[in-house]
Amino acid sequence: MRRIAVMTSGGDAPGMNAAIRAVVRVALHCGLEVRGVRRGYAGLLAGQTEELSARSVGGIIQRGGTVLGTAREAAMLMPDGPRQALDVLHREGIDGLVVIGGDGSLRGALALHRLGFPVVGVPASIDNDIYGTDLAIGVDTALNTALEAIDRIKETASSHNRAFIVELMGRHSGYLALMAGLAGGAEMVLIPEVEVDPARVVQELREAYARGKPHFIVVVAEGARYNAARLQQYIEHAEDGVGFETRLTVLGHVLRGGAPTVHDRLLASRLGAEAVAQLAAGVSGVMVGLVKGAETTTDLETVTQRIRAIDPEIYRLADILAA
Repeated sequence: MRRIAVMTSGGDAPGMNAAIRAVVRVALHCGLEVRGVRRGYAGLLAGQTEELSARSVGGIIQRGGTVLGTAREAAMLMPDGPRQALDVLHREGIDGLVVIGGDGSLRGALALHRLGFPVVGVPASIDNDIYGTDLAIGVDTALNTALEAIDRIKETASSHNRAFIVELMGRHSGYLALMAGLAGGAEMVLIPEVEVDPARVVQELREAYARGKPHFIVVVAEGARYNAARLQQYIEHAEDGVGFETRLTVLGHVLRGGAPTVHDRLLASRLGAEAVAQLAAGVSGVMVGLVKGAETTTDLETVTQRIRAIDPEIYRLADILAA
């Protein structure tokens, strides 16, 4: 192996730049050339690659987003997409690829591996729904961003004796909402994995108001059956009201931004380095992850067929502590 490439794909996550930096510098240390792919798979299909040096990745470890850019590219899930990408990789003289991203990105990596091209995945997704790692790159930063927002919302909610519905990202996984709600002392958490009758939310609101609580915070994952907008509408139409005035805050893409935390910088550095080590050792078709503090590898076949599940005991704990 003489030359490898690195790319970021799908939704951006704080820490991606730290992973890029680690891939480049470890590869150079191993005597490999490195090319960066612009704009994820879309850029790969367009042949948008450039040489990366140690200086190219200087000063990026503290930056959010991704200096290589990213995009979502449905063509990689079609029969012709991976073959076109393979042609580009061969034309550029690239012998191996590190893909940093979430589920869709890793599916593209698996498609290339099935065509016989050496590829290793690195998990980066604030949803933390990727099987094979305890935490994905970006999760810790997103959680801290969400927690700061919830803390601030709770202060203004208490000042005005209001209820706030706070919606966080998480179309298929409620990890972010659950952990932020638990750490932020939310009164209720609604996630896709657990069905909650909105009538119960109304009842909890009324009981909290009757007990004299100064605020009520409901943290909702965007993929919950009753997302924030629907839940607010249901509450506002509740007969006889709930006592609290209700406000809605959608944090949305603010959770993707900002400088990565220490944890995300360290995680990204370790996983980026391990990805290069696996490629250099002739390994392909795996994702590197961190399980119980140690670097591990999991077949991309397994990673893309399973979703990292929510621990029901954590949800139960959040419910108990919200009393």
